[in-house]
Amino acid sequence: MKEIVVCRSEYLDILEKRVRGLKEGYRQNIAFIGDEMVGKTSLVHQFLSRFCDNHFLMLYVECHPESLPAFCRRFIGVLLYAFLLPSGIPLKEDIAFLIEKSAPHIPRTAEKIRALLADLEKKKKESVFTQLSSLCDSAYQETGKFCVVLLDEFQNLESLGVKNLYKEWAQQLILQKTTMYVVISSQRFKAQNILAKNLSLLFGNFEIIDVEPFDSRTSEAYLEQRLAGVSLPAGHLNFLVHFTGGNPFYLKVICDALGGCASPDLVDVLESLLFSSSGVMNLRFQTTLKRFQDTPCAKDYVQLLHLVSGGHNKLKDIAHMLHKSQKEITGRIGFLLETDVISRSGDFLTINDRVFSYWLRFVYQGKTTAFTFDAQSQHASFRKSIEAMIQDFFVCLQKPVSERISEVLKLFGDDRIQVEKKKLRLTHFREIKPVEFNARGLKDGLICRSQDSLWVIAFKNEQMTEEDITEFSRECKKYRHKLERKIIVSLEDLDVNSRLRALEEKIWTWDVDDLNRLFDLFSKPRIVQPV
Repeated sequence: MKEIVVCRSEYLDILEKRVRGLKEGYRQNIAFIGDEMVGKTSLVHQFLSRFCDNHFLMLYVECHPESLPAFCRRFIGVLLYAFLLPSGIPLKEDIAFLIEKSAPHIPRTAEKIRALLADLEKKKKESVFTQLSSLCDSAYQETGKFCVVLLDEFQNLESLGVKNLYKEWAQQLILQKTTMYVVISSQRFKAQNILAKNLSLLFGNFEIIDVEPFDSRTSEAYLEQRLAGVSLPAGHLNFLVHFTGGNPFYLKVICDALGGCASPDLVDVLESLLFSSSGVMNLRFQTTLKRFQDTPCAKDYVQLLHLVSGGHNKLKDIAHMLHKSQKEITGRIGFLLETDVISRSGDFLTINDRVFSYWLRFVYQGKTTAFTFDAQSQHASFRKSIEAMIQDFFVCLQKPVSERISEVLKLFGDDRIQVEKKKLRLTHFREIKPVEFNARGLKDGLICRSQDSLWVIAFKNEQMTEEDITEFSRECKKYRHKLERKIIVSLEDLDVNSRLRALEEKIWTWDVDDLNRLFDLFSKPRIVQPV
């Protein structure tokens, strides 16, 4: 089957704009950061396959844990190969061959390459990274071509053993005006620390772009294309969007499995992938757990992850259930944060890989706590859990969004979360009731009262307008006493003018992504928007 490529224009457009800007004298380095298997490398490859401009040399380099000489030779090979590619010369992946063919056209660069390789032969490491990156400047001086260097999993450069690696690189980033760097990383925590501490510069700094999974509409469109000939009960595609969280890898694996079935059944497929000892996802998650087996406190890490997967995701609750102090648990959480297994939002923890979370909840715990090895009983328990999960999703799918939000609001207990860069206390409300506004664009809402605060929430299913913001602000003036939050929930994207108007009126705007983050914290099914 031909692979379906999803155009992620929101990222591709930024990348193209920044690359084009380099030719116009504006250089902005970029960092693409996102969880494993979220499609960062595919995104970059998609850009490289469609980008065509002879004014650029595009250098894509995967960064592996390896020796410095091995990395340098690969970097040089990529540079020379990119230079010679338009020439029509039959090329070989051989450094000596590439140098020989390039030397007549870029003699100074070729000479620098020979000198660098000679230093590596003598095991000289001092300033080698500087020499390597300066080859891009040399190539520009001889060809007039700008270099765009794309370093995939750039944090692995630390394995090269270069002393003062980031200091050398930072100096190059400041000086190089004709070279742009695009760094990619699946290690969010580490990459953000490197960019914030080691490569935070006045000139040459990195624009950090978080690569997220597919949104619900893109996920559903992908599923509809991949499963065009597969017959599934109504609503199952929506469930898969919720189950995978839009992760491209899991969507593909499940589609492959469903497409290979004579009589596709979603529960059967999830059982084969998650529960079976040879299942693709089961093997992947077993490997994930092995990362902790050789560490001190391995048992605590696994127990903590299992509690979070089961909805016990607040620090105070975890400490109580594990019979440990909050200080001790905070240390365990710190390790899991650094390894990008979990994220923290105020008082709440979430497992970054939602399918891994389901596996911990439905597979791992059942197998490890069973008193006897009864495969049939464990299979039956797994199937029952998945079927119940699907049914719960369908029930929620039929409810109005206002009702689903009201149910979550009732679970608030004065805990704190972080929405984007805003910290929010989830007030424990003594009263939550529906309200009808006297406004043309906004009719339905909620009034939420606690002892010392009041929230007013409005719902908008269609496109939000500036007039809606103005009308809502006017309605809120009726509730001045203890008014703490004014929130509009919009199921459609807000335009820039509406967002600015909301900021002026001190109104918070929640979209589907914000709602789903909130639902995740309370283990509630996500909202899935139709295509």
